[in-house]
Amino acid sequence: MPDEKGIVSKEETFDKLEIRLGRVISVEEEPTAPKKAYKMKVDFGKFGIKTSIARFTQHAPEEILDKLVLGILNFEPRQIGDTISEVLILGVQYPKADSGEATFITPAANAKIGGKLF
Repeated sequence: MPDEKGIVSKEETFDKLEIRLGRVISVEEEPTAPKKAYKMKVDFGKFGIKTSIARFTQHAPEEILDKLVLGILNFEPRQIGDTISEVLILGVQYPKADSGEATFITPAANAKIGGKLF
């Protein structure tokens, strides 16, 4: 399989990521992003409210608002347009959309805000 990556240890990769559950508390278009994107505020409970610039634009903002999402909290912040994106919200490519356009990953149950992915 050409896209398959090599084997890595869980301790040296996955265990270093701070992946937590958050609730989207605001969504608006980010006009300064190089590609169409949303500026989202996500509440991660005791880890605080974080800003993310994300390409979930195949969804209307009201479809995203109040959803539970998974975010990586310990990546270095990135400047996207005029905004600092503090957290990477996890997603998968939206069906038949342009590269980078995604749909968010959400749990099947109403889990605790700030809960760790494991």
